[in-house]
Amino acid sequence: MNFPAQMPAAQGPDRVGQGTAVEQSRAVAEVQAAIYVARQFPREISRSRNAMQSACGSLALANKAFYRFPRAGGAVEGSSIHLAKMLAQTWGNIQYGVTEMRRDDEYRQSEMQAWAWDVEANTRHVLTFIVPHAKFAGGKVKALEDLRDIYENNANNGARRLREAIFATIPDWFIEEAEELCRETLNKGDGKPLTDRIDGAIQVFAGLGVTAERLEQKLGRKRDQWTGADIAQLLITHKSIQRREIAVDDEFPQARITAAEIKSNADRAKKQAPPDDDPWAGQNVAQPGTKRAS
Repeated sequence: MNFPAQMPAAQGPDRVGQGTAVEQSRAVAEVQAAIYVARQFPREISRSRNAMQSACGSLALANKAFYRFPRAGGAVEGSSIHLAKMLAQTWGNIQYGVTEMRRDDEYRQSEMQAWAWDVEANTRHVLTFIVPHAKFAGGKVKALEDLRDIYENNANNGARRLREAIFATIPDWFIEEAEELCRETLNKGDGKPLTDRIDGAIQVFAGLGVTAERLEQKLGRKRDQWTGADIAQLLITHKSIQRREIAVDDEFPQARITAAEIKSNADRAKKQAPPDDDPWAGQNVAQPGTKRAS
């Protein structure tokens, strides 16, 4: 019996350059040093928690701590990459990053990797994924040609995976407490009276072409019935619109005229019309100095 010839092993470079060797040694030393320092200075849960609570009490962070975007006729809402990075910093001894490992212009896609590493526990969460150089717009897929558009598309997809990687390395109770504190901060606002915050929200959305009536339709209440939680929800939506995660018309659809409103308008127009027994109805009224047409 004839066996196929064994395939030769893939040949690597016959030598390693000095620059490559130095970089390899530096990377190994950096990993070893990071693990050593993390174990010499382990995180203190109480200190991490205090730092997190202080950060979540800031309105600047709370304003960008959540995202919102449409999906399947509804909306998806969650914690943003900004909150994830803050939690990684306050939890401590965590390294993270996102890398474009390869770009294939022929197949119009990028191979990317997002990762988060708890150096102290020596646990690492890695996500490797493919990002097509395209976007879905106007009901169809549109290829991206501009290098800046490709970069922004890769960055947006990388940020979402990086958020997942960071959250996978941090305890759930730490994340949930941070989310609750950020929502409380949004609810309280910056200390201004609620009426002033309502007026401010209306003015901000007016700049986007959204009227107060459309805001009332979205919240299901008149403006004098809005609460701090309603203003917080509007702030999250406004930030998502600014980041182009959601469109204005998707979040605030134009009001539709119902059949009852059409009938009401028709009845109102009929009442305003001249009565049928008016002898001058539909006739030309003679002007001074002229004769009425026969």
